[in-house]
Amino acid sequence: MNSKKIFTLLVLVVGFMTLSSCKGQAKNAAGETESSQETTANTPVHITKADFLKKIYNYEASPNEWKYLGDKPAIIDFYADWCGPCKMIAPSLEQLAKEYAGKIDIYKVDVDKETELAQVFGIQGIPALLYIPMTGKPQMLQGALPKDQLKEKIETILLKK
Repeated sequence: MNSKKIFTLLVLVVGFMTLSSCKGQAKNAAGETESSQETTANTPVHITKADFLKKIYNYEASPNEWKYLGDKPAIIDFYADWCGPCKMIAPSLEQLAKEYAGKIDIYKVDVDKETELAQVFGIQGIPALLYIPMTGKPQMLQGALPKDQLKEKIETILLKK
């Protein structure tokens, strides 16, 4: 079973929350990839495929088994600059990154610049948030949730409270 099938299955099992989301993707005319930013404890960190393979999950080396590489639970926000709902949740994610500094990591993946990551995870609507607990499988949820619901998901999925 390849990694695309695994994550497609994950998406189907978990289901998508479809509150408000952007469907489809705009094309990146330049086809450039963005350099990753250095990790800072209080802000979401933009990551590239190379960062993802090193810090989150190397689906090329272990395509059949999820092996989380991080040292704390994480959220990955799949977004695009042109997406209105993505812009709506960005301030909440920034606030939550400060509130949960040292407890969870929050990463951002621009689906227009990192098309392979978006394809591997079967992203068809954004924002899509991948919640990665330290143990167990990640959960993908779609839509622009309000901050209180994002916080509830962090508590129940990532911190298991």
